[in-house]
Amino acid sequence: SSDVCSSDLFIGGLMQNINRRQFFDTIAKPAAVASVVMANPTLMAKALSGIRSTAGNPKDIARDESFWREIQQGYTADRSMINLNNGGVSPAPRVVQEAMKRHLDFSNTSPAYSMWRILEPQREPVRRRLARFSKCSPEEIALTRNASEGLQIVQNGLDLSSGDEVLTTTQDYGRMINTFKQRECRDGIVMKQFKIPVPAENDNEIVHLFEKNITPKTKMILMCHMINLTGQILPVKKVVRMARKYDIPVIVDGAHAFAHFDFDMTDLECDYYATSLHKWLCAPHGTGMLYVRKNKIPGLWPLQASNECGKDDIRKFEEIGTHPAANYLAIGDALTFHQGIGSKNKEARLTYLRDRWAKRLLKHDGITLHTSLNPKKGCAIATVQIEGIETSDVAKHLWSKYRIFVVAINHKEFTGCRVTPHVYTTIEEIDRFSDAMETILKNGV
Repeated sequence: SSDVCSSDLFIGGLMQNINRRQFFDTIAKPAAVASVVMANPTLMAKALSGIRSTAGNPKDIARDESFWREIQQGYTADRSMINLNNGGVSPAPRVVQEAMKRHLDFSNTSPAYSMWRILEPQREPVRRRLARFSKCSPEEIALTRNASEGLQIVQNGLDLSSGDEVLTTTQDYGRMINTFKQRECRDGIVMKQFKIPVPAENDNEIVHLFEKNITPKTKMILMCHMINLTGQILPVKKVVRMARKYDIPVIVDGAHAFAHFDFDMTDLECDYYATSLHKWLCAPHGTGMLYVRKNKIPGLWPLQASNECGKDDIRKFEEIGTHPAANYLAIGDALTFHQGIGSKNKEARLTYLRDRWAKRLLKHDGITLHTSLNPKKGCAIATVQIEGIETSDVAKHLWSKYRIFVVAINHKEFTGCRVTPHVYTTIEEIDRFSDAMETILKNGV
């Protein structure tokens, strides 16, 4: 209508003159105009295109507290505690929460019409935006509920016979290990696991270990892009290229990588990649993404049956019956928020937060860090051990004494508290964590 066109022109003109600081102030304190803008992800994407890249070095921006203070105000974080377990699931910014509530309210006006006929088709622009961000085709992106669902689609969807081997490390995610164990019970396949260094500093060593454990029976490789236990980034492209020589597909667990640090999906050269969007993208809880290279779609069975065998439509992996539309549509708002920050700026900030506490604690004897601080080997996630004190006791004491929430990692090969800040984490919160760890190091628990 003419009213809609007028609104678009008005908001478009307004956003041409808005700067980044004003943008984050707007989403932190929504006004009438902001509500119109946020209701239209496509319009917002266009409006942000002119301010998406902040002038300056990302390392300098990472230390600009005035810049990050505005972003912090975009969240509804509980400041009576310090949440350093953003690796499990991250909070959504206020603008994402409001978008989801708006879509949910509309869904409930008349679900069979409003949700299925009006909102459901709007998944397609979200798919296109995710594909554009990932630099791949929209016909290679499926919207899932989490990384586990996406990975299980591939783990269970590739044909395997009794005696076939699948290869992975001892540090891959437990649910994905259990998926292969079920196929061992059901299909008689064999899962082989091998150890990798902690931390892993040498890419060629990792590639060699994968290649060393390949046998004539190896039919599939599962590997993490970023290991959830330590935050270790693995050389996906190098492993994929090596495996391709043996005609072995590589399934990449990208649960912790997407929107965490800057990379291009196509640069990884993998055929299968799954991630959760409720972690580092800060999309609604229960949203994920599966990438399948176009020519691999027909040969991959969906987890739940679609209407055609061997169908080459990426949407066959979304056949889960009735599902909410609101969660998926608000992914667009989360992506807009992320692009407003900038991928490189976000990576630099998260690395800065990690280094602030990690380098301080490493000055003390009795501290072991199980995460590499080398560039491109890690980012926000790091796992730290206080020698001589049980990790679970450290985590419990941090919570009971200081209301600091971390995760106790007790792996067969190492132990430590996994510390995971996010962009809403303040410098003061990082320093309070360091203070608490130094007190524990000195006085025990």
